[in-house]
Amino acid sequence: MKAAGNDVYKTLAAASEAVFKDRSSRFLAFAYPVSDTEQVRQHLDALRKKYYDATHHCYAYRLKCDGSVFRANDDGEPSGTAGRPILGQMMSMGVTECLVVVVRYFGGIKLGVPGLINAYRESTAAVLGCADIIEKTADTRFDIIFPYMSMNDVMKVVKEEQPRIVNQQFDNLCAMTLAIRRSRAGRLGDRLEKVEGVQIERKEEEE
Repeated sequence: MKAAGNDVYKTLAAASEAVFKDRSSRFLAFAYPVSDTEQVRQHLDALRKKYYDATHHCYAYRLKCDGSVFRANDDGEPSGTAGRPILGQMMSMGVTECLVVVVRYFGGIKLGVPGLINAYRESTAAVLGCADIIEKTADTRFDIIFPYMSMNDVMKVVKEEQPRIVNQQFDNLCAMTLAIRRSRAGRLGDRLEKVEGVQIERKEEEE
């Protein structure tokens, strides 16, 4: 059963590759799940090093569960003919937290603006079409500290609200890290705040 709500987003389970050809030009398409711009840079650097003799390394990425952080790059192709079609196809398929790079080897025949737009769009459609697209939830993480005497009350809330326990440490002063999908975070936070001695630090995340 698929989850529903604005805390659910589609992304890639793993990297994928595809090849598209048009009038002697080859387009090698690569798609990666990413969560920040540092991962984007690492993938781009690796591809530029491996395919150093390619004509262009065009790309687009979308970050955050709502795709609100994004970028498209034509890498020397005519403006709007590469990065934008890549990004547009990603948006059409509703995927985020991912990077698509299309590496072009020019075959000697110019494709023209419409041809380039089509080639980069089709390359992206091909690589996303063979990718394993999955649904994930945008979570809220709670770092909580509480005295041992409050253990039973905290664990009662955890049992009933069923957050994911990321880690835990029990001593005279106990610590737990809990994660729960964003739409259910308010109730969990409210209940934990009512437990005597609990200190809470809340953080939004996508994972």
